[in-house]
Amino acid sequence: MKKGETALFTLPPELAYGDAGNGIIPPSSVVRFEVQLVSWITVVDVRKDGGIIKKIMEKGEGNLGPGDLDEVLVKYRVALDDGTIVAETPEEGVEFYVKDGHLCPALPEAIKTMKRGEKVKLVVQPQYASVEEGRDASNGVHMIPHSSLLNIDIELVSFKPVIDVTGDFKVLKKILKEGEGALVANEGATVTISYMARLEDGTVFEKKGIDGEKPLEFITDEEQVVSGLDRAVATMKKGERAILTIHPDFGFGSSEARRDLAVVPPASNVVYEVEVLELMKEKAQWEMSNSEKIEAARRRKEEGNILFQKGKYHRAGKKYDKAAEHISDDESFGDDEQKLAKQLRVSCWLNAAACSLKLNDFQGAIMLCSKVLDVESHNVKALYRRAQAYMETEDLFAAELDIKRALGTDPQNREVKLIQKNLKQLQADSNRRDSKLYKNMFAHMTRDTPVATKKMKVEKVEEEEEVMEMEMEKVAENSDPPGGRMIADTRQKN
Repeated sequence: MKKGETALFTLPPELAYGDAGNGIIPPSSVVRFEVQLVSWITVVDVRKDGGIIKKIMEKGEGNLGPGDLDEVLVKYRVALDDGTIVAETPEEGVEFYVKDGHLCPALPEAIKTMKRGEKVKLVVQPQYASVEEGRDASNGVHMIPHSSLLNIDIELVSFKPVIDVTGDFKVLKKILKEGEGALVANEGATVTISYMARLEDGTVFEKKGIDGEKPLEFITDEEQVVSGLDRAVATMKKGERAILTIHPDFGFGSSEARRDLAVVPPASNVVYEVEVLELMKEKAQWEMSNSEKIEAARRRKEEGNILFQKGKYHRAGKKYDKAAEHISDDESFGDDEQKLAKQLRVSCWLNAAACSLKLNDFQGAIMLCSKVLDVESHNVKALYRRAQAYMETEDLFAAELDIKRALGTDPQNREVKLIQKNLKQLQADSNRRDSKLYKNMFAHMTRDTPVATKKMKVEKVEEEEEVMEMEMEKVAENSDPPGGRMIADTRQKN
């Protein structure tokens, strides 16, 4: 049945009151019930073992509940089975992080299954009812007898989602206010933010857009702010407000940093309370005309060149990759545009391969150079850089092939000749190692050859003959013939 449904049930005797009947109901009677389903309470076995039974008294909002990292605001009252109240929150409730636990094991387990505004009744078996060590009547929890069954009324008032921005818990974002729509800043967006930055002890070292200060405008992924702030803002929407907790690895590192209002000591965790006031994303590729795509690719490539010259190879590589993405769709370009797009694409792949070599990402360099050679099979730079990568991965045969192809196209190329010389040295070293290895192998095999086996057999025969002679001497001593004693004495002298 559905909520509010009214139905007429017709029951045969065997499913009603049977042959005996019941008071005013005659034996073997067919009976009818008119039933209305007014409401029901959903019951959930939280741990699937009967240890925490949850009865939903009032449904919550939305589809998502809190996770381990989130901060929750809850109200609860805890009673023993006889009705004695042993714990109760103040009227405003209490806040805590789910992962830190609270009161007893059952509470965070149940809260993770709840929605915002949901009210439930829990029946908690003793194995999930033990109160946290150190909590007693002095901080709101009366003594709970061992092996007690608890009845807990809980309301999840609200929760603040906490996002692990970097995946290693070094940049955490706690959302205080949700932003507008679905658009996030992401890389390359121009954003305007207000914030207050402080140390863990509360010391404010910088603020923007607050108390008359001008807001900060910057482009994400351009190293214009500390990387933890940069990466977190790239996940935020317009109007979103959040608290960011940033580890030194994504903050100011191991050096002292002098800021507007205070000094940030070395290796300090820092906290930013940030609000995104405005954000303007770069046009998406599908929104651009062909000329805009080419111009965007050219601009990204130039930005990559500047970063490469500064030794920032990782960021330069990302710029080259982005540039190549802008002009990846050949079919939309005309003939002249297609030629220009191809030149740009090849140039970006080659430059990105150079970044990969600098970062010791040799497989990445091989992949990028192979992309170039798929469209320009005799590109000397691609052959040269791929040969370098092959040499680093000790694929000397593949490196030799690329060098020969490069010199076949440009016989006087100095750089290719130089790595050819290096390759020959690597090959010579490899041959020496192989020679030593095989020599040791053959030496080991020689120990088990027929010659060695024959020698062992001869030694064994000689040993057997000596044993026989000794036995003959023993016989001679026992029989004591004149000649026999002489033979034995002679042998002893020898």
